Amino acid sequence: MKLRRSMLFVPGNNPAIIKDVHIYKPDSVMFDLEDAIAVTEKDSARFLVFNMLQKFKDLYKREGIETVVRINSLDSEYGIQDLEFMVRSGVEVIRIPKTDTAKDVHDVEEHIERIEKEAGIPVGTTKIMVAIESPLGALNALEIARSSSRLIGMAIGGEDYVTNLKTTRSTSGVEMLMARSMIVMAARASGISAMDSVYSDVNNDEGFLNEANTIKQMGFDGKSLIHPRQIELIHQVYTPDEKNIKKSLKIIAATEEAMAEGKGVFTVDGKMVDKPIIERAYHVLNLAKAAGISLEGLN
Repeated sequence: MKLRRSMLFVPGNNPAIIKDVHIYKPDSVMFDLEDAIAVTEKDSARFLVFNMLQKFKDLYKREGIETVVRINSLDSEYGIQDLEFMVRSGVEVIRIPKTDTAKDVHDVEEHIERIEKEAGIPVGTTKIMVAIESPLGALNALEIARSSSRLIGMAIGGEDYVTNLKTTRSTSGVEMLMARSMIVMAARASGISAMDSVYSDVNNDEGFLNEANTIKQMGFDGKSLIHPRQIELIHQVYTPDEKNIKKSLKIIAATEEAMAEGKGVFTVDGKMVDKPIIERAYHVLNLAKAAGISLEGLN
């Protein structure tokens, strides 16, 4: 599964950031055509993102940056037009806002498939990510997560969610706990990524890191971000320490040795190793590689 530690939000009407986003090296970049764009700028933002993707998508791919576009909802006058342009632009992922039911995914998927066929794009190329932003969406999280083979991720939109819950964001995040739990469990049960909401106070590193460590421990793959300076912070949270890297290398080496010898059960440092432990070890090493850590000489 692709690492999605960081997903940087970029307003679709900001050509300077779109052009330079590769400098910041997020795992994914999400060009926003929805909430960040005023009604009077919807059409111009759509044209801008289409043209910038045409020009820079190969650069993003070389840098390993996944491209995502958050469209307007289909029940607005902008949603289908967004899809018409963005699917043809070659964007990798369409993010559906305010997803409440599996039908919301099916409706978008039908248009994507139609556009792919019209444009000569292999059917299934364009993937989907959903944003859960209401109690109804949270309650339907598992059904939504299993709604489409195109679906690669599920995110929680915190501001809309707490507004619909008729409360506010707090330092503890207790108001988000239930939805976060339901979303990460649905994602894990369905084999897709789980992304946490943005942390809007860009000058509060301590608060950001506290929340980031919490959602990492809950099982989220990463976090949506609103400022480039948050990328390094979230990557630090997901970077394993040397002790865990060495332990993981030892587990993988022992696994390979056991397989070569035909052993079904084996131990490392006196502890039995089974499939979940091996999977965690591979995940730790993938995170270490993503952080640019050389594994040579650590085992």
